[in-house]
This record gives sequence, C-alpha cells and structure tokens, in this order.
Amino acid sequence: SARRLKELGIAHIPEDRHRRGLLLNSNLAENSILGVHYRAPVASSGFMNSTAIDNRVREIVENFDVRPPIPELSARSLSGGNQQKLIIGREFELDPKLLLVSQPTRGVDIGAIEFIHRKLIELRDAGRAVLLVSAELEEVTALADRLIVLRKGKIVGEVDPKTASTEEIGLMMTGG
Repeated sequence: SARRLKELGIAHIPEDRHRRGLLLNSNLAENSILGVHYRAPVASSGFMNSTAIDNRVREIVENFDVRPPIPELSARSLSGGNQQKLIIGREFELDPKLLLVSQPTRGVDIGAIEFIHRKLIELRDAGRAVLLVSAELEEVTALADRLIVLRKGKIVGEVDPKTASTEEIGLMMTGG
C-alpha cells in the first residue's frame, strides 16, 4: 500500500500530477499533507494539528519556491511548474531513502526544470537513491549515474550516461 511504502522510506513523484499527485480543488496546505495526514506531527489521536500543517506548507513553499506562496490557494490555480514543485516538496519533506520519480519535468517551464533537476541532484548527493523514469533522454543523461534501458518491459542494457551517445542509447531502445 502507499502508506506502507511511505513507512519504508519510499517517496513517489507520479507521472501525472493532476490525476495522481494533487487534489486540484484542495488548497496547498491540504495537498502538502497528502500521505502523512494520519501521523504526527500533522495528526494526533485523530485530530489535525493546524500549526504543524501550517509549518509544513510554509517549509515546502519556501524551500521549493512555490508561487504564489498562499496556503489557502487551490492547487488548480498554480502553474504546472509550481504544481510539480509542490509535489516534489511534499515528497522531499518525507526525507525518503528512495525516491521514485516519473517524468518530473513534463509540461513545466525551463526555470522549473532547472530547479527540479537541482533538487534531484541534491537528494542524490545526500546519499539517497533516486529512480528516475523519463522519456527525455537528455534529462536522463544529465541526471543519472547509471542508465538502464528497457524495451518491452525487459532490461536490454546498461550504459554510463556520461559516456554513451544518444545514438547508442536510441539503438538499444529500438532494438537496432
């Protein structure tokens, strides 16, 4: 279950932020506690701790540059990049041992892409595992330490992303 994964130190940034990452009609504060709404310090004995929730959303908004920084604002009203930064901030706040991230920069502007890449590298440099799934080959080669190519659900090869050419990787992907 999702709860069990969180308890094991596994966080997840889904491919589709609208369907799986956010409650679009809920505000930033409510979205900031998804996945931890049942545990301390956010909740205790079945009651929500509004101070802890306020602190959590404030930290996410500040540390991940979510704009505008208004906790009462609905997630729907944010740009795609700010929606993605809210999700990433929420998952980073879990201090995960492993982060599963799929298509982290799909549909976001260049400023958000650079910010998201920087945060993923910071997490990796802090000794955490990051499993990145992306259709953006340039993104993968820029961020990955190891690149494993899958085709039809099977591993077809592993290359060093710093030395492999896009042609070599492309051939592995297509079976050429």
